[in-house]
Amino acid sequence: MDLTQFHRADFQQFVQDHLMEDPALLLFKYQGKTDFDLKAAVQQISARQKAAKKLPSWASNSQLIFPASISLEQSSSEQTAEFKARDREGQIMIDLTGGFGVDFFYMSQGFETGIYCERQPELFQISKYNLELLKPSKGSEPLESSTKKLEFFEGDGLDHFVKSNKYFDLIYADPARRGKGNQKMYKLQDCEPDVYSAWEMMKSKSDSILLKLSPMLDISQALTELPDIQKVQVVSVKNEVKELLLHWFKEGVESPLTIEAVDLGAKESSFSFEQREEEISNSTFGEVEKYLIEPFSGILKAGAFKSFGARFGLKKLDPNSHLYTSSEFHKDLPARVFEVIDQVNPNKKELKQRFPFGKVNVMMRNYATGAADFKNKFGLRDGGEDFLIGTKTQSGFKIYWCRLATLQ
Repeated sequence: MDLTQFHRADFQQFVQDHLMEDPALLLFKYQGKTDFDLKAAVQQISARQKAAKKLPSWASNSQLIFPASISLEQSSSEQTAEFKARDREGQIMIDLTGGFGVDFFYMSQGFETGIYCERQPELFQISKYNLELLKPSKGSEPLESSTKKLEFFEGDGLDHFVKSNKYFDLIYADPARRGKGNQKMYKLQDCEPDVYSAWEMMKSKSDSILLKLSPMLDISQALTELPDIQKVQVVSVKNEVKELLLHWFKEGVESPLTIEAVDLGAKESSFSFEQREEEISNSTFGEVEKYLIEPFSGILKAGAFKSFGARFGLKKLDPNSHLYTSSEFHKDLPARVFEVIDQVNPNKKELKQRFPFGKVNVMMRNYATGAADFKNKFGLRDGGEDFLIGTKTQSGFKIYWCRLATLQ
């Protein structure tokens, strides 16, 4: 891939001048009217638009080059990459699946040497250029990397690792979550690179291993495949699960498995429990009281169905309804808390009286019908401060009119 076109002054100026415009319209409007590759320029505009929220510092750097959309979609955000980089330091780390280089950039900063591996030639070339650009002389840029040495390997990262005689403080990998036709994978053994087969060698040549996995992957399945994992983190951003992180450490190899759900919202929160705690905890069931409580999505993904309620003294509505209830709640509860106004009967007349404009947020949690079908049936649309929460309790299916609770 010839990167020189990306450095042309007219190419870069075009990209900066049209960052807020529709890429499809730009292709139509300027077709045959530029001396540079218009399609490539529009692709850069489109990529920067998509990256604006996910990678704000990168998107605002006019010198960086962005890859095809699928590589960008699979990339971590700056926020989650910085989270993974916390407390990571040592002599040498290797990223077996470098990709766009976001995780590598942040995680490598605490190491004397960082080794980036990527087998897609074009992506390798783009990322190598960007990473070298982002590592200027000390103190000159906010995105400066403190890594003293960067090494780049184009090819299969796992193959490079196997052949290397180095010992690593950290091995990092983000196994590919897509197969033929971009079909999503659900088992670790189906992913690339095959860290499952190389697991014993990876442990023998490192002090720690960190695997980033798709939120679609089943945690229990992953732990069955890699039973000596010591820590699982479910990482969410603003209550949307983004990543599963599996940790292995040479030190503390006998430690019990810990699962932590972390939400990187405006106010960071976390809920941590040992697998054994969940196994021995018992749920207390009860009918709806003053508040309905829904744990953050990461906690539900982590499977803390019993330990969450037990930890905070909450009653569960039903074994399969992951909603809890209480007459009071703690201010730091890692959950959305709704104050119950009234129970509602699902008939058109009553719903029309309660919500004359048909505007109410509908949430169905283990209810007889889904939210979309319910809204269509009764002519409702999401919006406003009111919520209708349908669920199953010990006495059957119920619907509650609620609003988000605030501490007095």
